[in-house]
Amino acid sequence: MKLFATMLLVRLVLVTMPCVTPCSADETAINKAVAKRVYEEGLSRGIFTVPYTDDFVGHGGSRTFTHEDGMNEAKGWRSAFPDLAVNVDLMVAERDLVAVRWTACGTNTGTGNGIPATGRKVEVSGTAIFRFVDGKIAEEWTSANTLGLMKQLGLR
Repeated sequence: MKLFATMLLVRLVLVTMPCVTPCSADETAINKAVAKRVYEEGLSRGIFTVPYTDDFVGHGGSRTFTHEDGMNEAKGWRSAFPDLAVNVDLMVAERDLVAVRWTACGTNTGTGNGIPATGRKVEVSGTAIFRFVDGKIAEEWTSANTLGLMKQLGLR
């Protein structure tokens, strides 16, 4: 069911995107490697060196966000969950898009993103779709189980 939901999300984005020239196998591999770095380096280790375009736009729920907003939020998660580890469970790539299904685990021993330290361990999953231009992330659509996270923290 999770795979079906991820594939459906990718398909919806592909249908609404303008037709673009297909990426070569090398470009697709580079795009997937960059997307994986968001989780393995940035969120899991606090190393934020993934390349983004200057005009990056992020979409999360009903809001849009800038690269700076996204970096501040990512650093907030690292602050709230110093042992945060994010695993890439699934990646699918087509044309200039990479879809990622991820699972994050951590212990809430710090504060960040408005979350007080609770000392509780959590596990949450989500999906993201990245659009690439010349090996850089130009756009992102993201969704996570925020309600599940808040319930695990005892905040809902």
